[in-house]
Amino acid sequence: MSSPLDLDFPQYLALQQLYADYASAVGAGDWDRWVEMFTDECTYRLQPRENHERGFPLATMFFESKGALKDRAYAIQETLFHDPYYQRHVVGAPLVHSAQGGVYECEANYAVFRTKLSKLSTVFSVGRTLDRIVSTEAGLKFQSRLVIYDSEMIPNSIIYPL
Repeated sequence: MSSPLDLDFPQYLALQQLYADYASAVGAGDWDRWVEMFTDECTYRLQPRENHERGFPLATMFFESKGALKDRAYAIQETLFHDPYYQRHVVGAPLVHSAQGGVYECEANYAVFRTKLSKLSTVFSVGRTLDRIVSTEAGLKFQSRLVIYDSEMIPNSIIYPL
């Protein structure tokens, strides 16, 4: 993808920090902090690679606003019952495809490991994210986040966003 880059080192470092903060928040289960990493008008989609590559809109998770993210955070903390587990995210350095006027189009690879109590850790999900990040008065925020997981095989339920 060839696009102009209006990006200096402090901006790249801020992008890297956003990705690290995201991994920290979801790994710690800090869902309120996760929500605040998005703009009010945002989208979050979790989609299998095959659907993405074929242009199919079907997504495993799809939230269309910060309010929807808040609903998911509330459900995770208050209403969903599931076998407890921990997630740990490892995120690669973001590849910046475009940077103009405080708007960044980025891509990053990720791996998520899951640990159930008294069990060995396993690879839960591997893939990449396609992100639109905007500069706001409160710092960088995700305006859209598309999480594309590589495997068509997923556990029968995904509780936490990736």
